[in-house]
Amino acid sequence: MFYPIRLNDVVEITDAEETLCLVEGIQVPGSTEDNICLKAFKALQKDFGLPSQQITLLKNIPVGAGLGGGSSDAAHLVKLINEKFKLGLSVAAMQNYVRPLGADCAFFIENKPAFAFGKGDEFNTIAIDLSKYYLVVVKPPVHVATAVAYAGIKPMTPGRSIKDLIHLPVREWRSNLKNDFEDTVFLKYPEIGQVKSKLYQMGAVFALMSGSGSSVFAIFDQPVGLPELARDNSVFYNV
Repeated sequence: MFYPIRLNDVVEITDAEETLCLVEGIQVPGSTEDNICLKAFKALQKDFGLPSQQITLLKNIPVGAGLGGGSSDAAHLVKLINEKFKLGLSVAAMQNYVRPLGADCAFFIENKPAFAFGKGDEFNTIAIDLSKYYLVVVKPPVHVATAVAYAGIKPMTPGRSIKDLIHLPVREWRSNLKNDFEDTVFLKYPEIGQVKSKLYQMGAVFALMSGSGSSVFAIFDQPVGLPELARDNSVFYNV
């Protein structure tokens, strides 16, 4: 399941003599030539003959956190290009442009609560609203290798689909919803599991590792401060 939160990067495009990508804020590993935003732009540039642009990306979303930061950057850049150059691309067309860049990229085109299926790039809209709750994201100072996370996953058909379970009261999620990545990831990175446990100790209604990690999100029914967790981790409130 995907649910949008208020944790944002900033991406902009400006006319330039040559196409390039500048990244500010949180450091992104690797060369900017391999940046997912640049790849998204070049795909559209090839098909529509777009003029050179400077892509400026301000990274606020932690990298390697299981929050879809890079994927959302690429998707919103495609939407920005579609608007600036009046390409007239439909939602489906924009999703098709970003699908080759990552399974979760297509979600961010509409950016609405959704149940993902297929390779994780096809969606059914879900009527779920967490606006009355307080969402907190905690990012431990570790990076979860994707290969490690997936190594322990054994595909199987669940007794009940998450598509149905998320309609249970939020307080019942703890005993019904599970992230299968946690079994493997918590063994390799126990500090992530400790963060989850601490969030429950602090009164979270529900807590779960996001994606393949390493961030953990928690749902509270009232505002909360987590100074103890903030000493060793990055904490984002009311997202």
